[in-house]
Amino acid sequence: MKKILIIIVLMATTLTGWAQNPTPNGNGNAKSKLEAARIAMITERLNLSPAQAEKFWPLYNQFAQERRAMQQQMLQTRKGIDMQNLTEEQSKKLVRAHQKFKQDKLDLENKYVNRINDVISARQMVALKKAEDDFRKMILNRLEQRKRQQLQRNQMMNQREQRRQQGNN
Repeated sequence: MKKILIIIVLMATTLTGWAQNPTPNGNGNAKSKLEAARIAMITERLNLSPAQAEKFWPLYNQFAQERRAMQQQMLQTRKGIDMQNLTEEQSKKLVRAHQKFKQDKLDLENKYVNRINDVISARQMVALKKAEDDFRKMILNRLEQRKRQQLQRNQMMNQREQRRQQGNN
């Protein structure tokens, strides 16, 4: 129970700090805080034993790194393409690249599911997928919340500026 409480407190303070003090380009300290929160959430949700964690995290991190590299490669394929004015040939090339990306992603998942399944139980595997999805939703919700707050601040500043200008006239 004490371990869970510590992880939850760590996660809450990390996410709060990340949401309040993001770096301008979205990496650096905020990225490491986000990663720490993700690790804390997954560790808590999977209830990993120390022995499991020792074997699980290197595999999971390698999987995540390869998955990110694949996503970056797909983004590079799409970079510079005007999606509104695609030629038929460009469209075919993009469809093929997307299909290859999906197949490569599936192959990568299969490779690591089998390796990770040697370390954690099937129940923990299901919990891992749920934890990843929940973490993604939580981050998206936080980003949306920050966006709304920024919009509200901008509206208030605009209203103040308009009142100030009206007072000067």
